[in-house]
Order: sequence, then C-alpha cells, then structure tokens
Amino acid sequence: MNVYDHLLPQVTKMIHNLDAWLDKGAAHAQAKKFEPDRLLEFRLAPDMYSLVQQVQSACDGAKYIAAHASGKTAPSHPDTEKTFAEAKARIRTVLAYLETFKREDFDGLADRKVNPKWAAPKYFKADEYLAQVAVPNFYFHVTTAYDILRHNGVDLGKQDFLGSVPLRD
Repeated sequence: MNVYDHLLPQVTKMIHNLDAWLDKGAAHAQAKKFEPDRLLEFRLAPDMYSLVQQVQSACDGAKYIAAHASGKTAPSHPDTEKTFAEAKARIRTVLAYLETFKREDFDGLADRKVNPKWAAPKYFKADEYLAQVAVPNFYFHVTTAYDILRHNGVDLGKQDFLGSVPLRD
C-alpha cells in the first residue's frame, strides 16, 4: 500500500471535503434562521455520535492513519469543540499535521507493528491495520458526518462527497 502517494492525499482530500460540508451546513442553518452550532449536536440515532463527535473522530482517524503508518505518535487533541469555528479549527490542525509527512516516513510499513492503546497488548501489522481498521473507521465517521448534514436538509450531493476527481483527457 502506497500511503504517501495514494492514501494520505485521499484522506487529506476527504478532510478538506468535510470542511466544505461544514461551510454548507452553516449557510443552510443561517438560511433557515437557526443557530448553525445547533447542527453540531444532531445525530442520526440516539446512540450514535453527534456531528461534532463525527468531525472529531474523522480528524482523529486521519491523524492516526498517518501516525501509525509512519511509526510516529499522533498529537493529542482534547474533544472540546462546541462551535463551527472550533470544529473548523480542529480540521485545520489535522490538515497541518498531515502536511508534515514525507514519503520516507512510510518506509518499512510492511514490517511495522501498530499497537493502538485500545488494542493493547495485542498489535496489528501496519498494512492490515490500515486496510481493515483505520481506513474503514475513517470513512465511517466522514460518511456519518455527511449523512447527518444531509439528513438535516443541507444541500450536499455525491460530488460534494467525492470532491475533485482526477479526470484526464
């Protein structure tokens, strides 16, 4: 798996897309004359995370993909966001973190062990962790954030989800 050339750009793109969806969500709330930050409290079901928690989890997923694949320790971000401005700041923080990685950071991926705190004392082989845990989990939270916004009337479509695609002539 080529993390630097394929996975990292895709994760970065999806976090940018998430940022744009939040902008559309805030504009929708303003047009409907309710406080945009209320959207952050919404969830698809009572036992699911709220929109702000989905944003936090997507950001965490992105940083853990990069950190675990490179053998680095991800920075800690307390989940204290309550406003759109704070959620967007969290997104900017994770995007800045993702920009710090270089291709050579991912050398040795095939031999790397990933030991997330929640799995201790067990570990994953890094490529299996990425393919079977980290990437699906990341997309779960990104997709659920999108779905919460859509469910609440925000005008989002498939192109908003996909973002730019590399079409060629």
